[in-house]
Amino acid sequence: MFDIFRKHTKIMMILLFLLIIPSFVLFGIDRYNQAGQSDEVVAKVGSVEITKGQWELAHKNEVDRLRAARPELDAKLLDSPQARFAVLERLVRERVMLVAAEKANLQTSDARLARFLQEDPTIASLRQADGKLDIERYRQLAASQGLTPAGFENSVRQSISQQQVEAGIGRSGFVAAAPADVALSAFFEKREVQVANFLAKDYAARVNPSDADLESFYQANQALFKSPEHAKVEYVVLDMDAVKKGIKLAEADVRAYYVQNVARLSGVEERRASHILISAPKDAPAADRQKAQAQAQALLKAVRAAPDSFADVAKKNSQDTGSASKGGDLDFFARGAMVKPFEDAAFAMRKGEISDLVESDLGYHIIKLTDVKSPKPRSFEELRPGLENDLKTQQAQRKFAEFAELFTNTVYEQSDSLKPVAEKLGLEVKTVDHLLRQPAAGATGVLASEKFLSALFASDSVENKRNTEAVETAVNQMAAGRVVAYSPASTLAFAEVKPMVRARVVESRAVELARQDGAEKLAIWKKAPDKASLPGAVVVSRDQTQNLPSQLLTATLAADTTTLPAWVGVDLGANGYAVARINKVLPRDLAGQANAAQDREQYARWWNAAETRAYYAALKDRLKVEVLVPVPAASVTQ
Repeated sequence: MFDIFRKHTKIMMILLFLLIIPSFVLFGIDRYNQAGQSDEVVAKVGSVEITKGQWELAHKNEVDRLRAARPELDAKLLDSPQARFAVLERLVRERVMLVAAEKANLQTSDARLARFLQEDPTIASLRQADGKLDIERYRQLAASQGLTPAGFENSVRQSISQQQVEAGIGRSGFVAAAPADVALSAFFEKREVQVANFLAKDYAARVNPSDADLESFYQANQALFKSPEHAKVEYVVLDMDAVKKGIKLAEADVRAYYVQNVARLSGVEERRASHILISAPKDAPAADRQKAQAQAQALLKAVRAAPDSFADVAKKNSQDTGSASKGGDLDFFARGAMVKPFEDAAFAMRKGEISDLVESDLGYHIIKLTDVKSPKPRSFEELRPGLENDLKTQQAQRKFAEFAELFTNTVYEQSDSLKPVAEKLGLEVKTVDHLLRQPAAGATGVLASEKFLSALFASDSVENKRNTEAVETAVNQMAAGRVVAYSPASTLAFAEVKPMVRARVVESRAVELARQDGAEKLAIWKKAPDKASLPGAVVVSRDQTQNLPSQLLTATLAADTTTLPAWVGVDLGANGYAVARINKVLPRDLAGQANAAQDREQYARWWNAAETRAYYAALKDRLKVEVLVPVPAASVTQ
């Protein structure tokens, strides 16, 4: 059968060409980038589906963005279930707003997209010294997000349209001063209180449980005194750093990379210029602009006739008050610091040259380029560490998939040991003892991955001591492990935990004594306030808590003060009990009008944010949003 392919190679190539190329035309390269992604649906926004592959790609992009913004950040910390779910919530929100934008016909024009991209600092950083966009780096930026340039621009276009939906609600809110002041006065109201604390620790000395009491508590609460299952584990990790360690660079490649990038890495060119400005705002009448242009033309003729007089002419005639007194001098500036087309003209001139008239939104400029500060090229040896790191990173990114496949196959095929995969890929076999099924407090890296721990404590791994499968624990990170020794969960003997049992009994009874004493005192003091033994009064509010526990502060500010003094008793949980007497209600101080205005602005922002959240909730309900994966513990839903 395979002889047919060998004998008719050219025909088969033509057939493959005819089959593959049209699919690129019909579906685009972005679809091929997504072809390997999982199509499992994790959320729905009406008829729009969000797949697990899209979720994973969004999470990778978010991790890459944060690492670029904060290189010191450990990206492994962003792989928690809560962090991943937050990305899914953001994806759902984006889809909701995109559908809403489409239904409202909120479209982003080509001109607005171009303006947005011109103003974006990330895109600005891709411009070369001549101001032109570095197309290759632009493609790399799009590719880092799994997109083509066209796909990237479409993504930005959608983002701008989505922002219009939220802006229509968030920026249109209006709060009148009177209702804002009523709400703020209630929120910032102050109360004079006296607080008596009945702390559990002060009652501990009164508790003296017998051995029988301890034994009884132990028998009733054995779940509190269990030794959790744990294991001694060996594991190996494949990540970008591990791949980079095995890469050897050719000296010629490093030097070639230096030649290609020395200008970019050495810094940016700066120019110094002076100018004469004759103001003519863009919205000024045509006659005024013509008059300004004629005046500028006359001055241009004068300075060209006598170039050395430029500073004196600028002092006498320039209408830029910031630079006129300095002879028009603007000091050194780099690209991006000046308005266009002023900047373009300045960077197209030669030193000592005087420009033609340059028209901007401010008026008419005459520019004289006085100096050029070119960055000093940094030496090869100075840049070598960074160049090598960049090249190794680039090669590691290309090789990681190959290493990952070898890693996956080896830990599976030679499942009785991790040494073969460690030797093949130059990895370190690490050991950890007393590892628990759940991530320990402060755990980092793969030992903080619930997915990896779950694989380690799976029955096959525990019972047969085989390697786990290769587990993806973070972006560009895989791990495999094997259980060396395993101890199941067991109840500790009473003799082992007797001190712990006693501490729990004492704590429990001390809390109960504090709560009982506090409640009794509250009942007595309510009937006979003059018998109350209370410390000095303090004034509390939401912004002046006086270190009161949150539940006590909330109860104090929420108490009914129709009749004063008012009393509240608050259970402080394991800390005990507290009694507060409210003596006075102090209204909000409106004397500082500046602060009052700021408070109203803040209240308006709160109101607008609340309206935006309510609108988003209504959109979710209207579009029948479904999230098909469980919400992890401690996740905060938007």
